[in-house]
Amino acid sequence: MLWKISKKSCCFSLLFLSLMKKFFIALLIFIFLGVVSISIWLYKDPFGFKMPDTNLQTYYSADITAADKLKYSYDTSAKNILAIKKDFVDASGRTMFLNGINLGGSSKVPFTPNMASHVSANFFNGKEISFVGRPFPLADADEHFTRLKKWGFRFLRFIITWEAIEHEGPGIYDEEYLDYLYQIIKKADDYGINVFIDPHQDVWSRFSGGDGAPLWTFELAGMSPTNFKESGAAIVHNTHGDPFPHLIWFTNYYKLGAATMFSLFWGGNDFAPDLLVEDTIPIQNYLQQHYIGSIIKVAEKLKDLPNVIGFEVMNEPSSGYIGLHDLNQKISYTYFGNAPTPAQAMFLGSGIPTEVETYSLGNFGINQGENALLNTERKLAWDEGIMGVWRRHGVWDIIGDSAVVIKPNYFAQIEGKAVDFTNDYFKPFVEDFANAMHNVDSEWLIFVEPSIFPFYSPLPDWSNDSYNFVYAGHAYDQFTLATKRFIPWIAIGGEGFVFGKQNVRHLFNDRMASLKRTTAEHLGERPTILGEFGVPLDLNEGEAFNTSDFDDQIAALNINLESVENNLSGYALWNYTADNTNERGDQWNGENLSVFSLSQQTDPSDINSGGRALEAVVRPYAYKVAGNITEHQYFSKEKTFLLRFTLDVTIGLPTEIFLPELHFGEGFEVYTNISKLAFDKENDMLLLSASKNQDKEIIVVVKASEQR
Repeated sequence: MLWKISKKSCCFSLLFLSLMKKFFIALLIFIFLGVVSISIWLYKDPFGFKMPDTNLQTYYSADITAADKLKYSYDTSAKNILAIKKDFVDASGRTMFLNGINLGGSSKVPFTPNMASHVSANFFNGKEISFVGRPFPLADADEHFTRLKKWGFRFLRFIITWEAIEHEGPGIYDEEYLDYLYQIIKKADDYGINVFIDPHQDVWSRFSGGDGAPLWTFELAGMSPTNFKESGAAIVHNTHGDPFPHLIWFTNYYKLGAATMFSLFWGGNDFAPDLLVEDTIPIQNYLQQHYIGSIIKVAEKLKDLPNVIGFEVMNEPSSGYIGLHDLNQKISYTYFGNAPTPAQAMFLGSGIPTEVETYSLGNFGINQGENALLNTERKLAWDEGIMGVWRRHGVWDIIGDSAVVIKPNYFAQIEGKAVDFTNDYFKPFVEDFANAMHNVDSEWLIFVEPSIFPFYSPLPDWSNDSYNFVYAGHAYDQFTLATKRFIPWIAIGGEGFVFGKQNVRHLFNDRMASLKRTTAEHLGERPTILGEFGVPLDLNEGEAFNTSDFDDQIAALNINLESVENNLSGYALWNYTADNTNERGDQWNGENLSVFSLSQQTDPSDINSGGRALEAVVRPYAYKVAGNITEHQYFSKEKTFLLRFTLDVTIGLPTEIFLPELHFGEGFEVYTNISKLAFDKENDMLLLSASKNQDKEIIVVVKASEQR
């Protein structure tokens, strides 16, 4: 009986084990299929080239007629690039796709002496400096402009700073630098390269952790930048030393130094009416007049150059404290490092030790750390004997033994009226700037972007005005920029993380489309250009610098550039820095986004040597189109370019398509319904001329191939 029971139990056990085996096999199959399904979903991306379903003629590069070198003689009107409604056009009316780059990253710092952000010696000598040689010495200009042209960059956002022009003191202009600017930009014109001038700033000034304004602007406000480090008024690479935390520089927008100066620049008349320069001139008026005055000096120097198409108002402006409703609350939740509230920043600047929250930047967010007690040495961010401007105006005071905010909403209302930064402060200044530029040359385009720090302030309504505006907003891949990792199926959108390669592409496309929606809403029928975007070239702890494998950087740049092309937007990639190195990057705050580096330049005789991620950076595009562009896309994997446009038969000049030798030098095939083709080898330009009976809807496909 026991044996029978045991036998019966054994049978049940075997059956149970058999079922469990099948269950676990099924479970493993389920898990495997789930992983496969998720992987397919994460990596699914339908983006790719499909040949248009239209009868097109085929032409081989070896059979295409050689064209005379383009001289662009028709570009010698007042300006090489104009704007008609939403489009950039040349003097003949051809639509232009502006394939551009920022020049250059190290233009934020003096050339003589070299004051790259890691250099501490003589940092506070703000007078005896020179920016002659930024972006590169005149003797090196031919090398760099030859390379930029060969890579297809016939359009530059040319970086200058207020400090470069007026560093020695108010009204003392660096004439040698102004002469240098004229020579370097005239040299660009010799290469057919057009520019717009960007008076660049980040967090107000080098002395508050960025670039832009001269040292003397702080002195006007009674501030003492030599004590900014100890008083927590700014974190500055030159005084902090190495290692300098990644991206921490932008938190200076929320600290006392930069926030105070921006508040005085935009709204000193309302918020600091007792702060006068030379006892008579309101500091707001003085700062704005000198900022505009310095750019007028540049404008007057460059006004006769046809390749200078306009001026930007200011890079990434900040509203400072203006509009904040409670000084006791942190300005932003994108804070890391020491994170004082505006009130705490004011206390610290007046020598009061204060405990503040701290945060660190992690791979998937910002993490809070332990609180830190700052300014135990009681250093002043203000000159000795001077009461800080905000305490002087009754914003806060010391009551008993405690620092107390008296008016927490001081920057939110004026005489009971709610503050509107956009219309009360930003709009009048931008219009003053535009009028000043147009007094020098009425045809110049005025490139404008909104205040984005400490929070986004929309542009005013200029849809019915005639300031010749161009919207030049910025858009960076925040996840890749912050983590220095590129994962093709992860991105950060306005509502948090986005997963799936296809969803990431949709996010990027919509981000670019939003720039045009902003233009339409605030400027009306005006052009849009992406003024800045880019990818850290030191992804993955700079692994590519040792392996020469830039595949991640190429993939990251491609999805950005493909989304720009998808929206038919011109752009200026950030950036080309002539003195970039692997170790010091763009010579500023540890950033390393330059597509050229001396460290990668192993053969100076090779124009491409020194290039980074060129497979994505260098791409074909329709430079000038005799009609309206309806589709413009480069498919990098297939090395195929697609252009569709509606022909304007009144334009008697050819459509010009840039075909970089890097991709198309071994030959190419053209599929099109245009019958007259020629190729300008020196300019790498395919020319397509329409016949009298030409179809209005034009299709052009160019595929790289082995030369026949």
